Amino acid sequence: MAARGTRATQALTRLAITHSVLQYSRAGTDGGYGIEAATELGLPAAQVFKTLIASVDGRLTVAVVPVAAQLSLKALAEAVGGKRAEMADKNAAERATGYVTGGISPIGQRKRLPVVIDSSAATWPVVYCSAGQRGLELGLAPADLIRVTDAKVADIAASPHIRGAGPR
Repeated sequence: MAARGTRATQALTRLAITHSVLQYSRAGTDGGYGIEAATELGLPAAQVFKTLIASVDGRLTVAVVPVAAQLSLKALAEAVGGKRAEMADKNAAERATGYVTGGISPIGQRKRLPVVIDSSAATWPVVYCSAGQRGLELGLAPADLIRVTDAKVADIAASPHIRGAGPR
C-alpha cells in the first residue's frame, strides 16, 4: 500500500472512523478474491464481505455480501425499489468506482452509488471488506461501514446458511 493509503482508507481517516488494514499476499486466484482474502487472513468467510456492482433498472448499485454467499439479484432489486437487476459490466464497474475488479471497496468510490449491505454484517463486531486494492482488507464496525457508505441493510445474500453465522 502506498504511504498515503487508498481512497477508502483516506476517507475513513478523514472521518475519524476506527479501522484496521490487513494485508495478505495474493496467490493469484482467478476471480476468487474474497475467499482468498478470508483464507489468507484466517478469517471466517461469513465475516469477510465482497463488493459487487450490479445494474438495477439501468442504475449501478453496490451490493456488499459475505464472500461465501451469492448475491440475490432479485433481493437487491427489491431493496432499492427496482424491478430487475443484473451484474454490471466489469469495465462500467471499474469506471464508476475508480477501483479494479478484486479491489473494489464500498468506501471512497469515484462516483457515489447506492449501497446495500447484507443484514448478516450486523452479527459481527467487525466486518472486513476491500480497502480499495487487491491484497488489502479493511476491518471496521458494521455500523461504521453502513454510515460511511450511507447504505441500506437488507437480506441480499442468496445463501441462507450465512444468516446468523456470526457471534451473538
